[in-house]
Amino acid sequence: MIDNIFSLEDKVAIVTGASGGNGAAIANGFRDYGAVVFNLDIKPGENNDNFIECDITNKESLEKIIEYIVSKYGTIDILVNNAGVTYGGYSDEVWEKTYNVDLKAPYILSKMVAEEMKKKSNGSIINITSLNSELAFPDNPAYITMKGGLKQLTKSLAYDLGKHNIRVNNVGPGYMKTNMTKKSWSDPKTYEERKNKTVLQRWGKPSDLIGITVFLASDASSYITGQDIYVDGGWLIKGL
Repeated sequence: MIDNIFSLEDKVAIVTGASGGNGAAIANGFRDYGAVVFNLDIKPGENNDNFIECDITNKESLEKIIEYIVSKYGTIDILVNNAGVTYGGYSDEVWEKTYNVDLKAPYILSKMVAEEMKKKSNGSIINITSLNSELAFPDNPAYITMKGGLKQLTKSLAYDLGKHNIRVNNVGPGYMKTNMTKKSWSDPKTYEERKNKTVLQRWGKPSDLIGITVFLASDASSYITGQDIYVDGGWLIKGL
């Protein structure tokens, strides 16, 4: 039935960093479409349904969580690697911290979850990238590098996992009004500058990510893999 094509009924999903902001919106959207959603985050927040406290850079913790979810529900159908950090500057510490959260953790978690998805030859992995996987912003080399790396990791995984009917895609948010960007959107001048970069003349909201992620998680996108989809108000296509 065409009206069920976006249904996530009986699907089991993991969304990292879903205690607030973009992750919370995605997790809530999945629930609205019928999924059972687990929020893996380092601390609780506005979204505590099925919250599992987790440092995603700790491989042993991830293994235990995957084992627990599979023992309870039998499978994992959807993974959204949303958790991320950003720090300015060129210190080695910043580089390592950003790498561990923004690139290494999605790699490790995707490998683990893919092993479960292979058992039923079905699954969807969605990596949350950024405008910075395409564009350089000042004084933020670690974040830009890791998001660019995540973009390419997605294509590699999509290629290798396609034979198992596991799809892997990127969603790249533009400037969204979250705690991570609060310094920018709370400054009137910066707010206007960022808004004017877009074609739609507004900042994004976390809820703007619900439609595309539900689409990519559902059977509606069953022939789509390895793609980059930017939810940026048209920032990337704007010339003069």
